[in-house]
Amino acid sequence: MTATTLRRTKAIQNGQIISGTGITLGIILAITLLSHLPWGWMRPVTHFVASHPLLNALVSAAIVSNIVALQCLVLIWLERKFAGWMQARLGPMHVGWKGTFQTVADAVKLLLKEDIVPTDADRPLFVVAPYLVFVPSLLTFMVLPFTAAWVGYDYSLGALFVLSISAMSILGVFAAGWGSNNKYSLLGGVRAVAQLLSYDIPLILSVLSVVMLSGTMSLTRIVLMQSHAWNVVAHPFLMVPAFLIFLICTLAEVNRAPFDLPEAESELVSGFHTEYSGMRFAFFFLAEFANNFFSAGLAVTLFFGGWLGAGLPAALWFTLKTLLVICLMMWIRWTLPRLRIDQMMAFCWKMLVPAGLVLLCATAIATVTK
Repeated sequence: MTATTLRRTKAIQNGQIISGTGITLGIILAITLLSHLPWGWMRPVTHFVASHPLLNALVSAAIVSNIVALQCLVLIWLERKFAGWMQARLGPMHVGWKGTFQTVADAVKLLLKEDIVPTDADRPLFVVAPYLVFVPSLLTFMVLPFTAAWVGYDYSLGALFVLSISAMSILGVFAAGWGSNNKYSLLGGVRAVAQLLSYDIPLILSVLSVVMLSGTMSLTRIVLMQSHAWNVVAHPFLMVPAFLIFLICTLAEVNRAPFDLPEAESELVSGFHTEYSGMRFAFFFLAEFANNFFSAGLAVTLFFGGWLGAGLPAALWFTLKTLLVICLMMWIRWTLPRLRIDQMMAFCWKMLVPAGLVLLCATAIATVTK
């Protein structure tokens, strides 16, 4: 590689770091300003909404839906810029400053595209599948605590709710593969169901270890139990392996490399959503990035103290920790090659499931003897 090429590569990487830092600081500034605004004038409105359960549910759902949509736009841009930095290229640059509005342009493009349903498809399954994938992803955000006050619904069985509702997306994935009446889609759907069901088991075992150690299924209470020390700091021999199992299973659950076998483009074109176009395809895409943020946020909640931290607003601490976990997931995606399907399944059943069972038993012993 020549000196000129090296200088150009270095300049590209530096440009990516500068633009990414600028956008991140802008998000931090916005969250900080929101935290310091005088929200007291809204108390009559919040009291009125809270006194009407149906209205409260509609307002909470609207707020959570907008947060999910906004973070998906930001994460898609961040993913492209991170990939560009990892591969010494620019990424999106032309729409807005440093490509800031590229994802907005993509959203408009998808809205304007024709909605095509294959002639021989099972139309009811084909139509309902994107919603069966996206709606569970949206519902999980209802119990994710950004702070003690910023939580859609502080459910006492939050961990159980998250594990159960997130598994419902498997129905949508299989419905998309079967309803498309396409061999590639069907194989992608079968792969996805096998992968999701398999990796759900060690994921549940790692979450149950945290629940057992904390003595509660409430996600808010789990964070408050870490007020003196994060779980990975207070119980490193138990919680560090639990976090690693959780992270690996999360990558498999959200179909990210090296576990993106359900939509392996070199084999299956695009997997279970090969036949989808326009906004129906966008729902699958939104669900993937929504799950990405939620999984990182759940990891922060379970292992890294959630919103707890000194010197900064609670929501800002949660956002920063979540972004760090997301960047770790992106780093893994753009570094490791894709596994074979047999390697992926063997790794789950021969490594992660036994490790999860050992971890659960060790946590039970530690809980009883402390």
